[in-house]
Amino acid sequence: MRRRKKRTKPVIFENVEIFETASEGKTIAKIEHLVVFVNKVLPGDIVDIKVFRKKKNYFEAYPIKFHKYSEHRVEQECVHFGICGGCKWRNFDYEKQLFYKQKQVSDNFERIGKVKVSKINPILRAEELNFSRNKLEYTFSNRKWLTEVETKIDGPKQVNALGFHIPRMFDRIVDIDYCYLQKDPSNNIRNKIRDYAIENNMGFFDTRKHGGLLRNLIIRTSSTGDLMVILSFGANEKENIFKLLDYINIEFPEITSLNYVINTKGNDTLFDLNIICYKGNEFIYEQMGDLKFKIGPKSFYQTNAKQAYNLYKIAEEYAKLTGAEIVYDLYTGTGTIANFIARKAKKVIGIDNVPEAIDDAIENSKINNIENTEFYAGNIKDVITKDFFEQKGKPDIIIIDPPRAGIHKQVTYSLLNSNAKKIIYISCNPATQARDVNILSEKYEVIEYTPVDMFPHTHHVENIALLKLKGEE
Repeated sequence: MRRRKKRTKPVIFENVEIFETASEGKTIAKIEHLVVFVNKVLPGDIVDIKVFRKKKNYFEAYPIKFHKYSEHRVEQECVHFGICGGCKWRNFDYEKQLFYKQKQVSDNFERIGKVKVSKINPILRAEELNFSRNKLEYTFSNRKWLTEVETKIDGPKQVNALGFHIPRMFDRIVDIDYCYLQKDPSNNIRNKIRDYAIENNMGFFDTRKHGGLLRNLIIRTSSTGDLMVILSFGANEKENIFKLLDYINIEFPEITSLNYVINTKGNDTLFDLNIICYKGNEFIYEQMGDLKFKIGPKSFYQTNAKQAYNLYKIAEEYAKLTGAEIVYDLYTGTGTIANFIARKAKKVIGIDNVPEAIDDAIENSKINNIENTEFYAGNIKDVITKDFFEQKGKPDIIIIDPPRAGIHKQVTYSLLNSNAKKIIYISCNPATQARDVNILSEKYEVIEYTPVDMFPHTHHVENIALLKLKGEE
């Protein structure tokens, strides 16, 4: 006869002061010599906490009672705050957000990078705290996260949702009514699509069973007034698909690029799928200074366009181009940085692993009458070999802007072997950036870095670092 597992008494700590921020928007409390990561609190809060996870070196907990609220708390207007997890710091004073983002970068460079930095510049604050993003991705689900009020309603409940994932719950979606991340008509488009789908009994995706018609929605806006919508369907139900697309086209004539894709895979990525333009253009345009950029459905473009412009100006300043340099732009995307600096360089070579993005990068050079750029598609670790450098020209400056995971070790070794005079490293993850800089410190020294707040009301921070080859003037 199996013995019942004995229930352990929950661990609760009382009157705990939160004193620091940590990664992923968590905060830190210390109880004697024990480190406890706590969710949904701010530095300065004094709370009772309940432990939900025990590890060898730390605990994780959540608050069950507040004794004192932090003086850095501010009123926030979003009804979804605290549930969707998209803007964890919306109730945090903005000056304190900047303080901890700056500290996050410094801590990573000191703890992980272990390199001396000659100059640390203050964080560049965001120009807009709301409606700063030009792209949002939503998920359809038949497993809506029910609010406390909804759970108490008698009778059948509406369980279909279109919105964002609940943190740490892959199959639960908070149904978004109004989001402050993207300017109108983003909210209206999302809500009208959801309502139409519910009224017409269209199947919302079931993540557990991996089935259902409606899967994802992407909305891209631009400073030029262009508007792109991409609908991802989990089944090829042509009649229902075209009914929905026709409804969207009639309801929102301002959409300049209406697209759809059939995705029956086990993940939501679209890079390996054929995205079909149903109405309008296959692209939108974005303006940056006096440059115009063409953006396709698969193209990467910085989601905060105004801050991206400021970020690229810092990169240009770090490069100090004279017109004689050969510059390599790795992870070039649609060639925004490459084209931004090309007019001050001898030649710029951009490389990215998404062929469609490279096509757009080439087109962007043509649109802006830039003739000294070259673009190549391929896995960067396989492209930037010694032979490639010899054929295309030894780099004087290398600019890198990789994904959050940082750069592949092989790419790091290629950078070391390039002996470029400067490396300008842009990163959305200071931890992986510091790790890579530590490896590059074999030949390079960090001259300076500048944190940039691309995502206000979140713990995320961009950082741009200037590395110079040791011994170079």
